Amino acid sequence: MNRSNGTKAVFLAISTAFVLKLFFFDFIIAQGHSMEPAIKNGTVLIISRLTYGIRLPWRQEYLLRWARPKPGEVVIFYTPMGELAVKRCTELTDGDSFFAVGDNDLASYDSRAYGYVSINNIIGKVLGY
Repeated sequence: MNRSNGTKAVFLAISTAFVLKLFFFDFIIAQGHSMEPAIKNGTVLIISRLTYGIRLPWRQEYLLRWARPKPGEVVIFYTPMGELAVKRCTELTDGDSFFAVGDNDLASYDSRAYGYVSINNIIGKVLGY
């Protein structure tokens, strides 16, 4: 393989990884103790960005939504204060908002404090932990 082909291959690999991360899957490291014992502090989480629809990272809403979180699913979302959170969906209301709580009641800042969260704030569903 000559140098030009090698550069093209590296560029293609980086571009593919970037597109996959923006639109399909993402990885984050859990911080805090609000989801213990299910998710421990420092656990690497795999996030599916397409479970509920297509959401562009720079937009505040879904372009196309085909599903809503079900009670019991763990989702990653922006709180009403703009902070990133990982919590369990416990209830849907009017199909446009959900109630999110941490598994560790004593260490979780969640919907019990800030109320229902818009479904448009969801980034994705946590697949593995």
